[in-house]
Parts: sequence; structure tokens; C-alpha cells
Amino acid sequence: MANIEVTRGVMERLLAEAQAAAPHEACGLLLGRGMHIETAVPARNVHPRPATRFEIDPQALVDAHRAARAGGPEVLGYYHSHPAGTAEPSPTDVASAANDGKIWAIVANGTVRFWRAGDGAFGELPTGLHNG
Repeated sequence: MANIEVTRGVMERLLAEAQAAAPHEACGLLLGRGMHIETAVPARNVHPRPATRFEIDPQALVDAHRAARAGGPEVLGYYHSHPAGTAEPSPTDVASAANDGKIWAIVANGTVRFWRAGDGAFGELPTGLHNG
């Protein structure tokens, strides 16, 4: 499995967003090209129970896909936090994930781990961290 590349800035943003949203789940989009995550874009968590679930604001998804079609970065995946859990996919994450191969970053307890959704399960992705 190929490493994904992520910048220190993206990692810091994910940790800051999770901390700011607590005790609710933070969520947003991971944008970039290929296996390089260039930015994390926060989105409103529109789930009716944001302390234990997340749902990315559909308008954020529409806007990101439009920008990608216009030559901007691709939607590589999504992120969310587990304020009272671990940085691993929960049973709810597994049940609700599309088997589309998108990257999921899960933030918990000051840790960010990256996963790929597919075939009804998640596989952890090795991560290369860089300053760029």
C-alpha cells in the first residue's frame, strides 16, 4: 500500500479543528492530488447528534467537487474526530462509509491516523509527513 503524503500544516489543522469542535465531532474534506493531501477544509457538522456522529454539510461537498472540476485540488477524502474515542474507525464509520476508496483521517487524543474505505472495511494507510 502506497504512502500518503501530508504536510505538517494539514496535521496541525486537523488537530486544531478537533480540539475547537470538542465535545462535538469536527469534520471536513481532505483535498489534494494523487496521494498528496494538500489541505484540510473544515465543514459544518450537520448531524442532529454531533457529539457522537458526523455528517459533512452537503454544500461543502458540492463546492469542493465544483472547484475540482474547475482545475482545483481533488476531493481525496474526509476527516472527522472522535472526541471520546480512538483514532480508529468506529462500527458506525464502517457501516456508513461508501466503499469508494476515499481516504479518511480520524483525529482523537492528539493523534491523526489515515484509513482507506473499501470492501466494507478500512485499511490503515502509511503516512509520510513533510514540511511542503
